[in-house]
Amino acid sequence: MTEAVEVYLQRHEPRHLEELRAFVAIPSVSTDSRHTPDVRRAAEWVAAQLRAGGPLDVRLHDTARHPVVTAEWTSAPGAPTILIYGHYDVQPPDPLDRWDSPPFELSERDGRLYGRGVSDDKAPLLIPIKVVEAYFAVQGALPVNVKFLFEGEEEIGSPSLAPFVRAHTDTLRADFVVSADGGMWRADIPTLTVSARGLWGLEFTLRGPAKDLHSGRHGGAVQNPLHAIAALVASLHHPDGRVAVAGFYDGVADPSPEERADYAALPFDEDAYLHEVGSPGPFGEPGYTTLERQWLRPTLEVNGLWGGYTGEGSKTVLPSEAHAKITCRLVPGQDPQAVQEKLAAHLHTHCPPGVTLDLRLSDHGAPAYRIPDEHPGLRVARAALRDVYGAEPLTVGMGGSIPICETFHEVLGMHTVFFSFAVGDENIHAPNEFFRLARFGEGTRAWARYFAHLAHVRQVATI
Repeated sequence: MTEAVEVYLQRHEPRHLEELRAFVAIPSVSTDSRHTPDVRRAAEWVAAQLRAGGPLDVRLHDTARHPVVTAEWTSAPGAPTILIYGHYDVQPPDPLDRWDSPPFELSERDGRLYGRGVSDDKAPLLIPIKVVEAYFAVQGALPVNVKFLFEGEEEIGSPSLAPFVRAHTDTLRADFVVSADGGMWRADIPTLTVSARGLWGLEFTLRGPAKDLHSGRHGGAVQNPLHAIAALVASLHHPDGRVAVAGFYDGVADPSPEERADYAALPFDEDAYLHEVGSPGPFGEPGYTTLERQWLRPTLEVNGLWGGYTGEGSKTVLPSEAHAKITCRLVPGQDPQAVQEKLAAHLHTHCPPGVTLDLRLSDHGAPAYRIPDEHPGLRVARAALRDVYGAEPLTVGMGGSIPICETFHEVLGMHTVFFSFAVGDENIHAPNEFFRLARFGEGTRAWARYFAHLAHVRQVATI
């Protein structure tokens, strides 16, 4: 069915990996304005790869922040049409001293490719581009119609993408979305992700004295913003790990007995997981298992906390400011705007005396997402993974967020199938991010099979 295409992909894999090396070398850090030219350079690189892959109509669109790349080929009459989604932006590489090799130089060690963004999402994004290239090179056409939508703001919540989708509904409409972003749960077991948690966040500052003060002369006379922020952050959770913000769990349903049974049956070793992440023990909302807390329950996490002197040695200072960054992972039943309002009210209510609170609220959030169990695109994914791995894929959830999924569903009426070959343990967002070398070949084979299986589906209902 796809033998010639797969032979082409195997023969050209060394070149494809060199192209991945060039892609990783572009420091497309979307959150850092110093890298704005690099983010654009990455968009132009992706557009060039699409043009080189075949007779695609490729376009680069400017947005309020970073470019969007689109492409399409719709010359397969009667065949289904899919919109392939991915992102070319990456997280900051910090802390740099924790990397064993330069973050923007692709390094291979023990069957792993190391580099910032190689797993999230540059290798997974490149895979379907190369599969399209292979089909055009071998067959001169694709078995299905394809559209591409690649953005450069996923790592900052995709603020420009929703307006772009709303402005280009006719161009982007397809039967459903196949996301190259997302990732599998385990490397040793094929898995299909069917849900993703939502996301919302804020940053806040506590201000005390008008300037940094000598801690000997002024300590004990005025509030220390670091002491105050420690108390305020501590107020966000009960000692057992449950979120203490009033109304935070409003609308959140308990997992169904069927969900709990399905997750309990997964081959999950909690001790092995704790060893893998280097944690001395489990912790979190009581009454739920680790997988339930990661996939089915909402969380509130402090992502950054800083202020005062942090250099070498000591400096006897009473700082004037202290800062914190917070994100919440959301589940069905939670509205990002409502959660924002409840957290803001909590911070104002519990702000200690002697400081003022300055909130910087996120201007975007993402609700949770789940694809229907019997979606045709999901059935095709199961078939493709069975072909490649020789085993039935397990159904799992995802603790992370893909902000654009709800927009695809709301604006275009399209569900999203997660079909990424990254794995959740690949140090995504952390130092020494990596992508397993074998997964590149597995991914190209699976995408080739996906196209072939989908071509035989003539009743693709957009659910």
